[in-house]
Amino acid sequence: MYFALDLHDDPQSIAEYERWHRPGQIWPEIVASIREAGVLDLEIFRTRNRLVLAMDVTDDFDGAAKAAADAANPRVQAWESLMDTFQQRLPWAKPGQKWVPMERIFSLRECP
Repeated sequence: MYFALDLHDDPQSIAEYERWHRPGQIWPEIVASIREAGVLDLEIFRTRNRLVLAMDVTDDFDGAAKAAADAANPRVQAWESLMDTFQQRLPWAKPGQKWVPMERIFSLRECP
């Protein structure tokens, strides 16, 4: 699963966002909530202010259930509010949508 989001195009803000995502800086409750939802691995990549999030999930991963659990978790909501100060929505994001799903358009594995 891949998603995209932009950061505010400000070098200091981007550096601060990256600092929050270093090992030991991310709140343990956030890591736990991700793992408990069935996310096996999650990586965020950046070019300038564009982010791409890649998730490897279990077969029974339920994004709607993860969203509902996050909405009911005050610590996750506090983290999301903090991250919101650095993030900006993609122009084509739906109302209330933060990370926009990306569609795969090519796979080398599928080529003869």
